[in-house]
Amino acid sequence: MDAKKPFLAVLLIQTIYAGMFLVSKAAFNVGMNNFIFVFYRQAAATVFLVPLSIIFERKNVPPLSFVTFCKIFMLSLFGITLSLDVNGVALIYTSATLAAATTNCLPVITFFLAVLLRMETVKLRTSPGMAKIAGVLICIAGAATIAFYKGPHLQLLLHHRLFGHPTSQEHQSHVGSGATWVKGCLLMLMSNTLWGLWLVSQACIIKSCPAKLLLTTLQCLLSSIQSFFIAIALERDIHQWKLGWNVKLIAVAYTGIVVTGGTYYLQTWVIEKKGPVFLAMSTPIALVITIISSAILLGEAISLGSILGGILLVGGLYSVLWGKSKEQKMEKTSSIAQAEKETELNEEAASQSPPPPFFV
Repeated sequence: MDAKKPFLAVLLIQTIYAGMFLVSKAAFNVGMNNFIFVFYRQAAATVFLVPLSIIFERKNVPPLSFVTFCKIFMLSLFGITLSLDVNGVALIYTSATLAAATTNCLPVITFFLAVLLRMETVKLRTSPGMAKIAGVLICIAGAATIAFYKGPHLQLLLHHRLFGHPTSQEHQSHVGSGATWVKGCLLMLMSNTLWGLWLVSQACIIKSCPAKLLLTTLQCLLSSIQSFFIAIALERDIHQWKLGWNVKLIAVAYTGIVVTGGTYYLQTWVIEKKGPVFLAMSTPIALVITIISSAILLGEAISLGSILGGILLVGGLYSVLWGKSKEQKMEKTSSIAQAEKETELNEEAASQSPPPPFFV
């Protein structure tokens, strides 16, 4: 049973993420302002994480310099606040299926940014290097397919809108416009690029603030403050800020507590047991769950372009991950061979050295 736990954990993680796409889209469908949604989501995450940080890491609080605080502030602004705000606008313009599909290109975007920042290297004359480049190109083709080709729409005959029908005229006009669909696709890729930049930058910040839970809590707190000022500047209607016992409250509580709190621990545990590649390879599960659930629960019509583009994105993801895994195995084999060669040379040198002088 212990061997199956990582597989059950990644299935739960991707199910949680699929639920995030669905409840967020449902909240926007009934007219919730996406900037207010991001504020409430981050505020709920902060309220949830603060007690945990106090309990588990109050004795391991490192000194925080002003420079490090500024770095964390900017990382929260671009990697979390703006990424979520842009993602919310993109989700209004498009669909939950597209949000799940473009998530598959996040590891590829992260790898591409790491190469640009010289944190990763690509050996073009090796098969792993060629696989990485091919994966990036396939992901670009997948994103272009989703954005510019819709094709015939596929809709299940039996479906029920669990979260009700869209009430926002703005939402209905967005869905019907091809221009806004393309805009939504580009915004979704921009959001994933900002998120990928956040992932790459985390490596530098963690060196200055190694307490991971505390760092996550601080970023959520800063993001809450930032998203509040953005939301209050763009939406002054007091009625938009009210939460009732409806899908809006469910979406805020789910994304703030379950997604931020639950997946944080689960992902850390899975990476510790199986490594980051195993976790990344499970990303397409969320796409499959979202496609089926959005068609049944939200009544979304799935376009052929979204399915083809999603397949290309998944193919590009696996190509990059295969290249990365193969490269790590080659480096490990090379280092072992080098160590064995050095051991043999040392033994040979010891056997050929003259015996020590004997004194009577």
